[in-house]
Amino acid sequence: MCFGIYTSLNLDSGRYDLVRFIKEIQVQGLYVCLRIGPYIESEWTYGGFPFWLHDVPAIVYRTDNQPFKLYMQNFTTKIVSMMQSEGLYASQGGPIILSQIENEYQNVEKAFGEDGSRYVQWAAEMAVGLKTGVPWLMCKQTDAPDPLINTCNGMRCGETFTGPNSPNKPAFWTENWTSFYQVYGGEPYIRSAEDIAFHVTLFIARKNGSYVNYYMYHGGTNLGRTSSSYVITSYYDQAPLDEYGLLRQPKWGHLKELHAAIKSCSTTLLEGKQSNFSLGQLQEGYVFEEEGKCVAFLVNNDHVKMFTVQFRNRSYELPSKSISILPDCQNVTFNTATVNTKSNRRMTSTIQTFSSADKWEQFQDVIPNFDQTTLISNSLLEQMNVTKDKSDYLWYTLRFEHNLSCSESKLTAQSAAHVTHAFADGTYLGGAHGSHDVKSFTTQVPLKLNEGTNNISILSVMVGLPDAGAFLERRFAGLTAVEIQCSEESYDLTNSTWGYQVGLLGEQLEIYEEKSNSSIQWSPLGNTCNQTLTWYKTAFDSPKGDEPVALNLESMGKGQAWVNGESIGRYWISFHDSKGQPSQTLYHVPRSFLKDIGNSLVLFEEEGGNPLHISLDTISSTNIS
Repeated sequence: MCFGIYTSLNLDSGRYDLVRFIKEIQVQGLYVCLRIGPYIESEWTYGGFPFWLHDVPAIVYRTDNQPFKLYMQNFTTKIVSMMQSEGLYASQGGPIILSQIENEYQNVEKAFGEDGSRYVQWAAEMAVGLKTGVPWLMCKQTDAPDPLINTCNGMRCGETFTGPNSPNKPAFWTENWTSFYQVYGGEPYIRSAEDIAFHVTLFIARKNGSYVNYYMYHGGTNLGRTSSSYVITSYYDQAPLDEYGLLRQPKWGHLKELHAAIKSCSTTLLEGKQSNFSLGQLQEGYVFEEEGKCVAFLVNNDHVKMFTVQFRNRSYELPSKSISILPDCQNVTFNTATVNTKSNRRMTSTIQTFSSADKWEQFQDVIPNFDQTTLISNSLLEQMNVTKDKSDYLWYTLRFEHNLSCSESKLTAQSAAHVTHAFADGTYLGGAHGSHDVKSFTTQVPLKLNEGTNNISILSVMVGLPDAGAFLERRFAGLTAVEIQCSEESYDLTNSTWGYQVGLLGEQLEIYEEKSNSSIQWSPLGNTCNQTLTWYKTAFDSPKGDEPVALNLESMGKGQAWVNGESIGRYWISFHDSKGQPSQTLYHVPRSFLKDIGNSLVLFEEEGGNPLHISLDTISSTNIS
């Protein structure tokens, strides 16, 4: 098996020790496709780019732009040098058999015109010039320059791949999506074991495919603030190995059987001559033969009906939408629609509840007003350029003088961020949010104006930075327009004098750290009903055993969670899907984060969730009889 690994920055220590990870892969007898990028998308915030790149003068990402190419070459060279110095390429006896430059560039290439074409050629030449001794790939790039291999990404590459762009290149599938990423407000995408097996087999049979990389084979957790816009903390949990590393059956077992069937005849598949023929209106066959050896694939493309085909004087029943593999052109050893593995289901066991109010402490974050801010502007500033991705949060503050009688008034804010919370003189007015598919939204809340000075504070929130599309460096987030409607009059505040504060007071104090600032005044837990912008802290002991651990945050609203100072990601329970359910309630706590006793848990709650009803659970699975 080959691991597809995307790279990003800070790759030489702790959990980001890339060299150590690749060496462990080698110890386990596996191989690596090192997908260097440096643009990776992958639902990773800002597509894997560090935000400081945005501030390089005259930079335009992913095109024939000298500043960008300088940093891209520096990064690629650094990664390759790290690998070469440790002897990790296959040409040196290591496990890295393939490398990738760029990622799905064809999706955006047209936006850059001729500069895009020149960039593709430059990127290819730059990569090859590093002399890794292994082939380079460009995924979803049909015109990948020689000698780079153009590859397919998707769920149906046996149907959609146009094939290698040169007869001396193999057919590679670099991303076979076993599920799909999930966003807040969305439901999980369930892809069956039968469907995955069918398309893997079809790719090998029809396209003469020699490499299939699953994306993802093992799910994961978007710890910290690493996920891109609106993407949930859990990632590809429906993969054959789920977020917790548990088998997802029958998907894992069915694919294991498929891999064994393919491996049993791999030499003939790689070296044999391919031929194909019709077996019916919706049925077809593929045969690979060499030196007396023969492998056959019998395909039924009918999604509804079983069909009996005749092949070499024998009858074979093919279930609907299935492929039978005959490693000797006689005996069926595997059919993609015939699942022999029993299904399982995941179970949660509550180990500890947190219902004792006296075990909790709280800290109320401060709502800044205009006089407490140091950054001032006569316009609404773009959020990402102000925060530099140091925080999800940016305060927009305004001092508004009002001397007219006004029986009813409303505050209206248009936003290209993800969430807003509006306050007047420290009182919460309400909020609103967008969604993954709605790029801007409007917050409109009732406002009671005082005669004289009114302090308006609007907290603008990002739930990850964008990760895809052309001209990523030009994206706009944050408030775009603000007005107060007062009876028949309206006050356009867009170009008023605004004050700004990056982040929350609790973030500045690093209140989530295990040994946080001793000057922080935690208070006993008070009324948890509708408490906005509140930090909560408690402690717990680690569950015994080695089963995966998760926090059930179903009673919370929206915020972030830390265990022993380690962020386990964002949560957003209050954003429901079309069925009225949260997109995610269980949040993985890696056991490597835990101590036996006295673990610190800190929650930051934006909306008013109740920490007294959360629980610490262990995760397991059981077969379904």
